[in-house]
This record gives sequence, structure tokens and C-alpha cells, in this order.
Amino acid sequence: MTQPYRPLALFAALLGGFGLALQLWFSIRMTEANGGTVLAGVWLFLGFYTILSNLLVVGVLSAAATGSRGPLGIFLTRPGVQTAAAMSIVIVSAIYNVMLRQLWSPSGWLLVADVIVHDAMPLLYLVYWWLAVPKGALRWSQALVWQSYPAGYFLYVLLRGAANGWYPYPFLDVRALGYLQVLLDAIGVLAAFIVVALLLVALGRWQARRRAPAVADIA
Repeated sequence: MTQPYRPLALFAALLGGFGLALQLWFSIRMTEANGGTVLAGVWLFLGFYTILSNLLVVGVLSAAATGSRGPLGIFLTRPGVQTAAAMSIVIVSAIYNVMLRQLWSPSGWLLVADVIVHDAMPLLYLVYWWLAVPKGALRWSQALVWQSYPAGYFLYVLLRGAANGWYPYPFLDVRALGYLQVLLDAIGVLAAFIVVALLLVALGRWQARRRAPAVADIA
């Protein structure tokens, strides 16, 4: 990432970290109110794709903002990883706003946390991705490789649900829908992931082609 965009990455990382901290606090608080433990609240917090994807985005932004050159920082700032994070956070916002927002009505600080992780962070991260991430090396085949993340999450949800009967999202609730319907739902969501991934690659490659002549003219 070029130097001018580090303040943007830092601001977005701090905002995302604040939103996640609020979400964790509410998760622990609500779990304890139901007789659970702090550890159970943390475990609940880590069950949501929204949370895991926001953690990924905050990690990417933090590595970019600090210029980390350790193995993890180098991995997180690879253009392919940063674009996979963009794919995930776009789907987080899309599914929440289309399918889930109407299921509850948060207020107060819980509403603040909700807006940060579902609305503000997707928008901020896309702005960062567009401005700061070099995209000339993006390949069409990467769009399929990136699906290992949502596919891994789907397996994670099924294993967690089989162990304790809890599923984070209605369209993945095996108890209510059965495994066949959940599998069909997952395939539909995966198709959306692939479409978004391909769109991001297309946009990235188009942007890289447009910037190349400008760089050549300056040189």
C-alpha cells in the first residue's frame, strides 16, 4: 500500500476494532444474563461470519497501517488476501441487509455496533481496497480459491451445530430446515460469493489497466 493511504487504513482499523469490542461486550453480557459464562460469550461471538470477516478486515487494515513486515503482515497485505477480505465483507453487508436486518431492532450502543460491522466497515474497506490495493496481479482463478474461506466456515457451523444445537443464521439452521435445505441454501450463498469475487477481480484488473498508461506517461 502506498504511504498516503495509511491514515485511512488506521482509521478504519480503529473503527472496526471498536465495533468488534462492542459486539464482544454485548455477547458476553447477554450470555451471562442467560446464566452462561464469559467463555461461552466469547464462543458465541466467534460463531458469526460477520465477526470473523470483520476480524479479517481489521487484521488486513492493521497490517497495512503499521507496515508490518512479519510473516502474518506480509500474508494479510497480499493483494489476493485483501481482495478475498473485500469479497467477504461485501457478502456480510449484502446478506444482513437483504435477509437479516428485519429480524431484530437493536438500539443504543448495540445499534452503533451493528451499524459499524454491517454498514460502515464494508463501505470503508471497499474505499480502502479501491484506493490502496495494487490489483494488476489479480487472477480469475483466485476467485475460486477464495471460496475456501466461506466453505470452511460452513463446515465450522455444521460441526458447532452438531455439538450444541446452535446455528448462527436462520438459513443455516439444520434443526429447522434439515441438512438438504441447508446445503441448498449454502450453495446459493456460495454462488453469490463467486459472483462478487469475479466482479472484484474484473474491477481490479480494469483499474490496473487504466492506471498502467498513466504511470507510463509519467515515466
